[in-house]
Amino acid sequence: MELSDFLLRVSHDLRAPLRAIIIQAERLSQTHGDAGQAIAKGAGRIRLLADGLSAYAIALQTGETPFQSVQMDFLLRLVLARLTAEIRERDAVVTHDELPRVWGDSDRLVQVLENLLSNAIRHQGESAPRIHISAGTFEAGWRISVRDNGPGIEPAYVEKIFRPLERLHGQAGAGMGLAICREIVQRHGGRIWVDSEPGHGATFTFTLGAG
Repeated sequence: MELSDFLLRVSHDLRAPLRAIIIQAERLSQTHGDAGQAIAKGAGRIRLLADGLSAYAIALQTGETPFQSVQMDFLLRLVLARLTAEIRERDAVVTHDELPRVWGDSDRLVQVLENLLSNAIRHQGESAPRIHISAGTFEAGWRISVRDNGPGIEPAYVEKIFRPLERLHGQAGAGMGLAICREIVQRHGGRIWVDSEPGHGATFTFTLGAG
């Protein structure tokens, strides 16, 4: 069995009992308050894990669909539309340079942009999120960077955060987003890394072939 198929099956099997658990937790909350809420919270974490495993499984399938010329400006507009509620809630400002045309799988590259921007919005510092996406040439392709003004990343974590299930600063979530980004970028023949100092934000950069 392929790893992606295995992860999709595990994700499905994790989701199967969750609905019943959540319904019972809601009923328990009416009579036992905190106990029911604790169960619901735990079920929510399992759901996040199931969603993360499913997204990672899909990332592993990158390359099964033929690559094509993709306009990154268009993909960014799609992602910003999806994140409208989060951007408004956090009073975030997202700016960007003109982005290039690259060679790849548009659906998977949307995953990369959405994960990087979601992280930049959620992991904010003392100020409201300020995020800028830039692009520049890199060997035979393009280098795209997402810079934020968040709390930054300790040097010991700049490699660990790209591993599955790693989380920073006790943040909620499945800890799969950056692992998904790395898998997709590598399957496009590129690489992804982060430059950061604690207290001075972070810049995530990835490379892609020109389209």
